[in-house]
Amino acid sequence: MPADALTIHEAAETTGWSPRMLRYIEEAGLVAPRRSPSGYRLYGPAELQRLRTLKELLGAFGIELSDVGFALRLRNESRLRDGLEAWFSSKAVRPAEVDPGEWLAFEQRKHTQLLATDAAGWDKEPIAKAAGWDKEPIAKAAGWDKEPVAKAAGWNKEIA
Repeated sequence: MPADALTIHEAAETTGWSPRMLRYIEEAGLVAPRRSPSGYRLYGPAELQRLRTLKELLGAFGIELSDVGFALRLRNESRLRDGLEAWFSSKAVRPAEVDPGEWLAFEQRKHTQLLATDAAGWDKEPIAKAAGWDKEPIAKAAGWDKEPVAKAAGWNKEIA
């Protein structure tokens, strides 16, 4: 191994992160160690500094690695960023075709449908397509007629 870098086990011992956590940090795109010709991860001073400052960041703000990973996704994925911004900006609005006295039951049905799709494992394909829903646009069903949530999220399928 080069004298200017540590193996994953040496880096783990130095930083206090376990080898498993170092792999997770790499998979999340937070720190990218270079590789030896044999494929071993090599942690140089730059990677050690990033790991140290990452640990300091987590402690200073009381956040988790997953929070930092999500922040990186927000930074890199404009569609996700736009969808979240639209959701934060939107307000709950009863769909026009739903009577005020039926709104609660309507929302309960929507949750039941979402739970069923989760239980069926439809997390790899669009839920609307998997369920064959074709009557009501998702944004309209959620009361987001005037908000760009569906468009920002790339939702063009419909839901019953």
